Amino acid sequence: MVTILDVAKKAGVSKATVSRVLNGKNVVREDMRQRVFRAIEETGFSPNLLARQLATRKTNSIGLVITNSLYQGPFFSEMTYQAASCSEKHQRQLILADGKNSAQDERNAIGMLLALRCEAIIVYPKFLSAEALETLIEQYETPIIVINRKLPHHQNHAVYIEHYHSSQLMTQYLLDQGHTRIAFIAGLPGSPSGEQRLAGFLDTLKAAGIEHDEALRLEGDWWTPESGYRAAKTLLARNVDVTCVLAANDDMAIGAAKVFLDAGKRVPQDISLAGFDDMLIGRYFSPALTTVHVPIAAIIQDAIGRLVAASEGDAMPTPPCQHQGHLVIRDSVARR
Repeated sequence: MVTILDVAKKAGVSKATVSRVLNGKNVVREDMRQRVFRAIEETGFSPNLLARQLATRKTNSIGLVITNSLYQGPFFSEMTYQAASCSEKHQRQLILADGKNSAQDERNAIGMLLALRCEAIIVYPKFLSAEALETLIEQYETPIIVINRKLPHHQNHAVYIEHYHSSQLMTQYLLDQGHTRIAFIAGLPGSPSGEQRLAGFLDTLKAAGIEHDEALRLEGDWWTPESGYRAAKTLLARNVDVTCVLAANDDMAIGAAKVFLDAGKRVPQDISLAGFDDMLIGRYFSPALTTVHVPIAAIIQDAIGRLVAASEGDAMPTPPCQHQGHLVIRDSVARR
């Protein structure tokens, strides 16, 4: 079996020098580092994965940063599954890093993946601003792709869904079905996706000459069924005229449905219901949920395809990086 001593002899250096190179120490001259790398390759020395990574400068791994508060729910489960599956197709290993609870935590997660020598990194940010993300992209040679956030100066490093347009499509569909008293359950405050979906809803109503009643706007405190449930309870307590509820995601729509059903209201005969994301559970909910399909698989494939191309020395593909959602018409919306 090849040992670290064999590598040292082959490179003409001490065991301590080989150890410092393997541990990433910067005290070793570059020419000596290269001799150690060549000796590792020529001897086939591989005490662990790190040694191989150091010698070849390739890890065959892609990092994914997601804040832990976003883990729950089918959307992020599907996104993580698609990222792992697509990475495998490209013969890469996916490494998940927790962005925790602040912008600094997200930076730390990116830093950890860089320290692990991931050849590319995907970030689904919650706290980092577009400006901060662009600074990180400029700072590191490792290619970074940002999911679900527009970047004004590094557009080819962003892959996102056009939530505003998707919300317009859904709102116009509800208007076409005769609904003018539409309640909206918003997503988590500060979420770019939620803000775009709310803006698309309000602007479409305004274009149709409909003034939105503030009593029909509910602030969801999260993206969960519990959030939708609480918002729907508040809506019923207001005792306002409403014929349809549009929730900012499917989970909240399904949580709201329970409130209406418990109150003896039929969906869609008494109140219509719609959501966003086209999660699997909505297809089997009764009545099947009308929603907007978000192409998670296509977004992830686009992101990883760009990263793999960049990590292999090709230029990062240019825009467009924008994906469109489309309506999925099912049974939860009735014509008025």
